[in-house]
Amino acid sequence: MQDISRAKSAELYEKSKTYFPGGVNSPVRAFKSVYGTPLFIQKGDGPYIWDADGNQFIDFCASWGPLILGHNNAKIREKVTEVMQNGMSFGAPTALENELAELIIKNNRFVEKIRFTSSGTEAVMSAIRLARGYTGKNKIIKFEGCYHGHSDSLLVKAGSGLVTFGETSSAGVPKAFADETIVIALNDKQAITEAFAQFKGDVAAVIIEGIPANNGLLIQDKDYVEFLSETCTANGALLIFDEVITGFRVGFEGAAAYYGIKPDIVTYGKIIGGGLPVGMYGASNEIMAHISPDGGVYQAGTLSGNPVAMAAGIAALTILSSEGFYEALNAKTEAFVNDLKSYIAEKGYELKIFTVGSIFWFAFTTKDIKTAEDIDPTSMEKFKIMHRELLNRGIYFGPSGYEVGFVSASHTKVELEKAKSAIFEALDIVFAN
Repeated sequence: MQDISRAKSAELYEKSKTYFPGGVNSPVRAFKSVYGTPLFIQKGDGPYIWDADGNQFIDFCASWGPLILGHNNAKIREKVTEVMQNGMSFGAPTALENELAELIIKNNRFVEKIRFTSSGTEAVMSAIRLARGYTGKNKIIKFEGCYHGHSDSLLVKAGSGLVTFGETSSAGVPKAFADETIVIALNDKQAITEAFAQFKGDVAAVIIEGIPANNGLLIQDKDYVEFLSETCTANGALLIFDEVITGFRVGFEGAAAYYGIKPDIVTYGKIIGGGLPVGMYGASNEIMAHISPDGGVYQAGTLSGNPVAMAAGIAALTILSSEGFYEALNAKTEAFVNDLKSYIAEKGYELKIFTVGSIFWFAFTTKDIKTAEDIDPTSMEKFKIMHRELLNRGIYFGPSGYEVGFVSASHTKVELEKAKSAIFEALDIVFAN
């Protein structure tokens, strides 16, 4: 099949490289892991996006997850347009903040007070500071394969050995910052036990993605997550769930409800803003009392609680909180994935699909994958071929085999049937090679 035309996108990309590092404002957009130049998107509507060359795609990237209702949702657009008539930023409280906060807290057993931010990265950074301020301790334990935004203390990778300090994974991160972060493998109880023993009395928090979904979909057993919670409690540390992806995606209460485990602090983002920039962290009244101006942990933001973002969030979460929303979305995803699995099994392809809620991920293996180390980097060559073949058939996934896909409420049987046929054809080509 002939490759789609990317002439206008390629022209825009050449121009963008004169303005931005790598021609993009976020690295993965540069298409370095797949074929061709980035697609410059012109518009989106429902389950579809169109690029600058007029190519139409069924979208499973969903702006990296937040568009659970699809692109350009009418109710969100109308609410945002209504609120914008009164202004777009005040740097002062609005009733919209109260309205969205009430909607969240009334429907979420895991937070009593919250603080809005402008991004998931900012929410996580603030949650880490809160954990340190609340406990009076310094060290943070994170896991290899979990991404928590690009703040200095969390932009680290695992060092050598079972339990060790993290090493900076970005230039510009001082070693002293990385030394406050301990990075260990997922799904390893012994490593957790050893970390707490080695840094006894100085671990402020353990942070984990609710369900790790930034480096493949690494679904952890409930037993392991319970162990993390119990170990934190026994050692006077806090358990932080980073639910920037899973919050309001696997269910209104996210991974906390999925596992039935109460984290001490939870961070959210993406879906809350209905497509606009927003983040949030929350905890018990007791823990949140340590945030300024009530307490000594400082955190601020001129655009925190921005009225336009709050309006989008109110419209989006009102729909999400309606009866049966998640049951219908998750059932639709399960049926879609099951049909893909049946085809894969029939063909005997070395491919496994991991799924939770409306999230799914293709792994070119037959093994169970629970840690970053379980992922074979050479398998990404297969995804590279698959990605190109899907683009040529009008299907858009994020341009990396480590990224997950998302089904939205706007995907109908028509789009999902077309996507299945395209995926079948793409896989036949991948495995023929």
